[in-house]
Amino acid sequence: MTEKHRSRWYFGGISSSAAACVTHPLDLIKVHLQTQHEVRMRMVGMTMSVVEREGVLALYCGLSASVCRQMTYSLTRFAIYETVSDKMKDWTHGPMPFYQKVLLGFASGTLFFLLWSRMQNDVKVPPALRRNYAHALDGLFRVGKEEGMKKLFSGATMASSRGALVTVGQLACYDQSKQLVLGTGAMQDNILTHFLASIIAGGCATVLCQPLDVLKTRLMNSKGEYVGVLHCVTDTAKLGPMAFYKGLVPAGIRLIPQTVLTFIFLEQLRTYCGIRVIT
Repeated sequence: MTEKHRSRWYFGGISSSAAACVTHPLDLIKVHLQTQHEVRMRMVGMTMSVVEREGVLALYCGLSASVCRQMTYSLTRFAIYETVSDKMKDWTHGPMPFYQKVLLGFASGTLFFLLWSRMQNDVKVPPALRRNYAHALDGLFRVGKEEGMKKLFSGATMASSRGALVTVGQLACYDQSKQLVLGTGAMQDNILTHFLASIIAGGCATVLCQPLDVLKTRLMNSKGEYVGVLHCVTDTAKLGPMAFYKGLVPAGIRLIPQTVLTFIFLEQLRTYCGIRVIT
């Protein structure tokens, strides 16, 4: 018999929020760099400029909004992924195959945007017509029960597709990387393993999401030259495959540390505050 530690459903939100508190300056500097009319400064120069003009605390401007986002966005997708993953492990008495982790990650990221938009829109409709979901998991089960599983995947957009790919890259790839590392027998389930697996997961998430980020940026900055997403895709493809990965390094500088810290915090919460399961 062995003892395992499982996450509580809200651990993902706490871990992501803690990671955001550390990496927020990177996010802020990235926004400053992206909004330059001309490329006058790089990352280090922009950081020094912000600190000199407004002080060190200026690097944390907007932190409350970032934490709020993590406590909605990340909490929900982590909760869906880990809750379903734990149930699958109980049913199969073993780790899920990688393709199932990918499908679950994609579904978790997509479902968040459906539930998020519905819960936000609830305040606009008359009380008698409101869905009144108690929380995201309640919304998930009620949509599936009342409207069918097909409804859960309606209204896929670029935002939901990106959310799905981030979840696949972070959660599914982290689980698989950790499983493979531990399977070698060379490393134990400790912080070094968590660090290595989360580095791989952060890299996967960055590579998976970058094409959508490039397309989103081109569409947002276009002056009517694109008639739709497909037109933007074909036009970008004319520049070669690497055009979809423009800005990959700056994106990784922000997303990889966020992923690493999220999973290190998550594993520590799981170990010391998680649910103990005897198998």
